[in-house]
Formats: sequence, structure tokens, C-alpha cells
Amino acid sequence: NGKVRSVCWSADDTMLVSCGMDGAAYEWSLKDFKRVGESVLKSCNYTSAVCTPDGKTTFAVGTDKKIKEISESNIVKEHDASAQLLTQVVLSHSGRMLFTGAENGAVQSWKFPLSHEFQEYQCHSRAVTRMCMTYDDSHLFTVSDDGCLLMIDVRDKEIRASKRDKELLAFSEEILVTKSDLDEKTAQMSDLTNKVEEMRTHHGYQMRLKDKDLKDKITGLTDKFTAELEGEKMRYETLAAEKNDMEMEYEDRIKNMDERHAAATQQMEAQYQHKIMAEVERYQQLMEEKELLNERWDEQNSLLVESHERLVQELTDEYEYKLQEEQLALQRIKDEKEELMRELEETRKQVEDDADHEIEELKDKYEVKLAAEREQSLRLKGENGIMRKKFHAQLKEIEDAKDDNKHLAAKQKELYANISMLEKEINGLKKEIRERDETIGDKEKRIYDLKKKNQELEKFKFVLDYKIKELKKQIEPRELEIADMKQQIKEMDHELERYHKTNSNLELTISDNQLKLEGQQHEILKQRAQISQVENTLKRYCNDLHAVIQYITEPKQLKEAVKALYQKHVLEPPAGAQVDQDIQKEYNRQRDYLEKTVDSLKRKLSKDMDLHKTDSMRIMQENVA
Repeated sequence: NGKVRSVCWSADDTMLVSCGMDGAAYEWSLKDFKRVGESVLKSCNYTSAVCTPDGKTTFAVGTDKKIKEISESNIVKEHDASAQLLTQVVLSHSGRMLFTGAENGAVQSWKFPLSHEFQEYQCHSRAVTRMCMTYDDSHLFTVSDDGCLLMIDVRDKEIRASKRDKELLAFSEEILVTKSDLDEKTAQMSDLTNKVEEMRTHHGYQMRLKDKDLKDKITGLTDKFTAELEGEKMRYETLAAEKNDMEMEYEDRIKNMDERHAAATQQMEAQYQHKIMAEVERYQQLMEEKELLNERWDEQNSLLVESHERLVQELTDEYEYKLQEEQLALQRIKDEKEELMRELEETRKQVEDDADHEIEELKDKYEVKLAAEREQSLRLKGENGIMRKKFHAQLKEIEDAKDDNKHLAAKQKELYANISMLEKEINGLKKEIRERDETIGDKEKRIYDLKKKNQELEKFKFVLDYKIKELKKQIEPRELEIADMKQQIKEMDHELERYHKTNSNLELTISDNQLKLEGQQHEILKQRAQISQVENTLKRYCNDLHAVIQYITEPKQLKEAVKALYQKHVLEPPAGAQVDQDIQKEYNRQRDYLEKTVDSLKRKLSKDMDLHKTDSMRIMQENVA
């Protein structure tokens, strides 16, 4: 249905192979002019096909980048050509060598019989359009879209190649010419020799002139670059001196600020230390009063212990009754545990017996089926040619039986999983019973401890009852004193909180000043990095210039080296004096910014010092009042 791209005859001219753009490869018999074989692959457009000398096997290539081996209208093998689009294929007359041409102009020699091994030779610059072998398989002719015809010498690695070379006649190297032609050619050679000498002399003179001009240009460029380099060095030294002056100035300022800040901090610490000592003395007096109150309270507490002993006796009776109830509940839980253990043991045995019985039945059943299937398969092997359809049906039944076996095996795994789950539940119940036993032991120990404590509390019961009566008489005036002390403590806490807030504000101010100082130091480090970068650039430029001067006697290499030096170091065209003005503006802007920042920090620091001084005076006046 498509355009025919290739036609190939068999060795005895009884078969014809054709392929086309519709993805079809046909075999034709020339005896009765009928088609005897076909292979259609819609996803591939064949471009070339060739058949073996006996006409039984066909090799075809197309747009799918593979070699297809076609036999009896079926694609037997496919060989990948390493992602290259193959356009032509040719087979030697002996049927032992195969060559293919690719779209990129390469020719591949495939190992025969075909495997994935091949050798590639780049012959053309465009796609190979035709290939042909000579009758004696000694040469391969290829043509391409690049307009070239190539003749490739083909040598077989086997012994027959050496025999073929011995049978070929040697070519003669003599050439017959007349004496007049020889004299004429000799005269032409002498004339051409004289012209070559004249041209060589003229060319040497021109080269010497060019060398002289290039040396003059190189001298001028060297002087120019030397002057510019000296100017850049002077400028760099000026910038370095200014930078050092600024660093020293800012370091002095920072040092003065640190000294003032340290003096203010020491003064504030001394003031607050004095206040804290006063508060500590006051706190010690209050603690002494508190100790006196505690001694009086201990005397009253001994009277309360006696009254508490009666309450403890009542609690002891109540807990003994609860202990008896807990023991009865523990006995019931133990009985239930034994009953559950018996039930679980019986259930586990039944499940194991049922699973073993079911597995044995299934095993016997499917062994019988498997024996029947084996007998049937042996019988079907004898009748394979006649009863093919029945054989496929029996294969399907065997597959179903295998699926059933797999299903039963899965069911068996599920039963084992259920058994393991039940065993885990049994272990969990055992663990729970052990935990309950431990809980009961802990409770018994706690009850024993409570009994012991009750005995001790009974001793203080009578004393506490008497002391409670006396303390009730004295509690009202003591409560008033305690309330007054609590009020005083609250006032002191408020005053301490106010001091803490003042200290936190001062710490925030100090941290802000430190952050600003760190920012200024970061800016200074950045400027130092820029200066070191400029120094490194100048060093690299000097090294590159020294390397260029090595070619001072070779004009061409000197020119290339100067161009490379320009391209390496001049990333943007120079703008003359405008660059210097921009750098000066940036420098002035940075300097103004730093001066303004330092002035603002000074004003803020003086304002903070005034506020701190005002707060300190106010606090001192409050303390004096």
C-alpha cells in the first residue's frame, strides 16, 4: 500500500523480496508469480531488505532502529543498533557477512550469525542511500546524500580470505610516457622550483617587516600598561591609608563607648547591691520572727495530734473492711482466670485438630487430582498434533487447579495466623494475670504500711486534741499578724519586680548597642575583603602580563596572548574617569552613613544614660522616703 523502498533477488533467481513504507516485507515466487510470504509491522517503515542465498531468511531495517530477522513470515529476532536509524542493509554473496548503513553516515559490520556485537566505521557525513557488494565479496561500495562514493576493502578474518588474496593478480606499477612529455614535465618542474624560491624570498621579507611592526606595537602597549599599573598602585595605596585611618578612628570610638558603658554598669551594680543587702537584712529579721512563730505552732500541733489519733482509728477500721472486700474480689478473679485458661486450652486443641484434619483431606484430594492430570498429560503428548485444542483446555484446568492449591495454601496460612493470634491473646491474658497479682501484692504492702502509720498516729491523737483546743484560742491574733506580714511581702515582691524590669530594659539597650557595633564591624570586614580581592586581581594581572611578555619574539602567539589577557581581565568596556567618580561617590556615601550611625548611637546612649540616671534618683528618693 506504500512506496516500495527495496527489492532483492535470491541467488538462483527464483525468489524476490520487497519492502515498503507501509511496514510490509513480501516474498514472491517467480515460478507461478504468487506471494509466498509476508511480514507486516505497521509501527515500522522499512527502508531496505536483503535475503540469504537460499531465500529462507530475510533481514530488513527501518525506522524503529533495529535489524529484523524474518523467517517463514515471522519475525524471529530483533537486534538493536544502539539507538541509530538504519537506512540500508547488504549481505555478502557467501552469506557470511552483513553490513548496514546508518542515517549519520556510519557503516556497521555485524558479527554473523547475528548477535548484538558489531564494529562501526564513520564513512560519510550524511545518510547512506545505497550499498553493494562485489561478486567476490572483496569490496563494498557505498553512496550517501553527501555526494560521495566510497569503495571499502572487505577482508574476512577466516582462512579463505588469505586464499582469495593469493589468487588475485598483482597490479603493475610501471607507467609508459613519451620522451617529449617527459622533457616538458621536467621544464615545468624547473620553472615551478624557481617560482617557489622567489616566493619564499618575498615571503621572508614580508615576515621580517611584520615582525618589526609588531615589536613596535608591543613596546607601546607595554609602556601603556606599565603606566596604568603604576597609577592603580598609587590609587590602591591611597585607599589603603584612608581605610587604616578610618579603622583606627572607629576603634578609638568603640573603645571609649565600651569604657563609658562599663563605668555606668559598675555604678548601677553598686547601687543595686546596696539595696539588695538592705533587703537581705530585713529578710533575716522576718525569718527570725517566723522561727518564733513556728516554735509556738509546734507546741499547738502536739495537741492536735491527740485529736487526730481518734480519726486514724476510724480510718483503720474502714480500710480493714475494704481490704476484706478486695481479698474476696481477688479470689473471684483467680477462679475466672482458671476457667478462662481451661477454655483457651480446649479451643486451641480443637483448632489445631480441625486444621490438621482439613490439611490432610486437601492434600489427599489434590494428590489424586495431580496423578490424574499427569496421566492425562502423558496421553495428550501422544495425540499432540491432532488434539491441540483439548490440550490447551486441559492446561487451563491444570492452571485452575494450581490456583485452587494456592488458595488453599493461603487459607492454611490464615489458619496458622489465627492460631498465632490466639496464642498471643493467651500470653496477653497471662501477662494481665501476673500484673493483677503484682497489683494485689502492692495493695497488701500498702495496707501494711497504713496500719503501721495508724499505730504511730494513735500515739499523737490525744496530744493533738488538747493542742487544738488551745490553738483555737490563740489563732485569731496570729492570723492578723500573718496577714500583715503577707501584705509586706507582696509590697517587697512588687518592688523587686520593678527593679527586674528596669534591669531587663537596660540589658535590651546594651544588646541593641552591641548589635549595631557588630554591624559596623561586619561592614569593615566587608571592605577589607573587597581590598584583598583587588590585591588578588592585581597579582593575577601581573602574573598573566609576565606570561604574555614571554612571547615578545613571536608575534602571532603574542597577539593571541594579548587578546586572551584582554578577554580575561576586561569583562566590561572601560568607562574612563566615570568609574573613579562612582567609586568616590560610593565611598563618600558609606562614610556619611557610618558617621550618621555613630552620631545617632551617641545621642541614643546619652538619652539612655539620662533616663537611667533619672530612674536611679527616683528609686533612691523612694527608698529614703
